[in-house]
Amino acid sequence: MSSEVFLVGILDDGWAGLGDAARQALSGAGLVIGVGRTLDLLKTQLPNAELRAMDGALARVPGWIAEARAAGRTVAVLATGDPLCHGIGGYLLGQLGGAGVRVLPAPSTLQIAFARWQKPWQDVAIASCHSQDAGEWQSGATPAHGLYPLLRAVALNRRVFAFTGPDNDPARLARALITAGYGDEVRLSVASRLLLADEMVASDSSAVDVAQGYFPDPSVVLIERSLDAAPVFGRDDLDYLQRSPEKGLITKQEARALSLAKLRLKADSTVWDIGAGSGSVGLEAAGLAPLGHVWAIEKNAADAANARANAERFRVGNYTLCEGKAPALLDTWPDPDAVFIGGSGGELDELIRLILARLKAGGRLVMNFVTLENLATATSALKAIGAGWDVVQLQASRSQPILDMHRMAAQNPVWIVTAWTQDKENA
Repeated sequence: MSSEVFLVGILDDGWAGLGDAARQALSGAGLVIGVGRTLDLLKTQLPNAELRAMDGALARVPGWIAEARAAGRTVAVLATGDPLCHGIGGYLLGQLGGAGVRVLPAPSTLQIAFARWQKPWQDVAIASCHSQDAGEWQSGATPAHGLYPLLRAVALNRRVFAFTGPDNDPARLARALITAGYGDEVRLSVASRLLLADEMVASDSSAVDVAQGYFPDPSVVLIERSLDAAPVFGRDDLDYLQRSPEKGLITKQEARALSLAKLRLKADSTVWDIGAGSGSVGLEAAGLAPLGHVWAIEKNAADAANARANAERFRVGNYTLCEGKAPALLDTWPDPDAVFIGGSGGELDELIRLILARLKAGGRLVMNFVTLENLATATSALKAIGAGWDVVQLQASRSQPILDMHRMAAQNPVWIVTAWTQDKENA
């Protein structure tokens, strides 16, 4: 007896929507696995097969398949639409390998939805928030939040197609978009219960309308933005909210640019910003690491409030600011690829040792100093632990008007210290 495995795509119109190959595979299967809702669509057509629900038991499915195959039973696993489009197919092929496995896709939910909306879809990014209840989106949410991947996709793409879930439904997604600052520039199209008698389709709705609506599960959403993302590197100092009445608690643009270059950020870098101040370095680092995340800490409540406000103004969603004094809270953060210290609160020696112990291979620690004492403390600590380091003194001047002419006004010199661990540098 054959022991093939079929990954069969099925939509909510059940048996009627299946092609001949899928019907033959299901009719010949001794074991059919799927979520309970999908199995219910086929009960009358498969009276002789064992139907096994995998709700809450996904990790056990490869074992069930292996047992059935060992007994010579053909197995069919049901997936919604295309098993390889945000479906179970990728997971099972990774567990089982491809030998003896055939994928029989149905039209994907994505294809059906775009046909209803009468919109092309070749340029969309695909994301999902079909997960357990993530709660409402809050500014500064971490990558652990269930809506985080989807909000990042929206930040980086003009058109995003999203699979939603019973908890993270279209209305919650619309509220998240409003909270993240996209409310005025997005249009949402929603398709619910496709191919069923109570199918609902809405096109080009405002975020406010969707946030107040009801959309039965299962639903999918298209988010279309009217504007590209704003530039995130090289902002003017005065673009940032800063402490008032005295401006200036900010890493100046010239030092900021060189410090970010020294950090050697990659698209997916995890970044620490210690002594965030107005947030300028961390927020621009978030733009240079759009697939990563920035963790920032600031001890001054007024400065922390400014940094949060700047994150919201510039719609930086991969940025989490904690209020406190380092090294507190750092043990709750993931290991960094890059760390910037703009202020140490008197704990510089301890911070340097802690950071270099946590820094990933090839990572960089960059520190800015304006006093000789902090420079001496830093270089002494780096020498004591055998780290590699270098120092750049940056002296910049800016033009200022004087009568009908201009003069150059010098800024305070800044020492930019870059450090790394010798063993990790050579890893």
